[in-house]
Amino acid sequence: MARLAIMSSEPLFKNAADVSTAPVVALGLLGGYLTARETMIRPLGGAVLAAAGAYAGRTWLAKRGAATTAGLSAAYLLGFGLSHPLAKKIGAWPSVLAVTAATAGASYLLVDRD
Repeated sequence: MARLAIMSSEPLFKNAADVSTAPVVALGLLGGYLTARETMIRPLGGAVLAAAGAYAGRTWLAKRGAATTAGLSAAYLLGFGLSHPLAKKIGAWPSVLAVTAATAGASYLLVDRD
């Protein structure tokens, strides 16, 4: 009979320097929006947004330092905030896609493109 290991020797998360942050940023913004929309529980969408932002942030910090991390964190949160008024002008999905493209693109250019 096989036993299940209670604790694994595998790390819970990838090494921060090995994470591609642009997809994580896209997951946070798109996934946060979709989670909030489909569940109708906005805080749950915010949890997805926050978790992805924290995961990307640890890589930004490890690869590029505090200044880049602060700038990209601000862009991530600003993108989230700007998507709301932008949605009134161009619609919800186009707004979310636009801010996601801008923020993930910035993350790729400043951190991932090694």
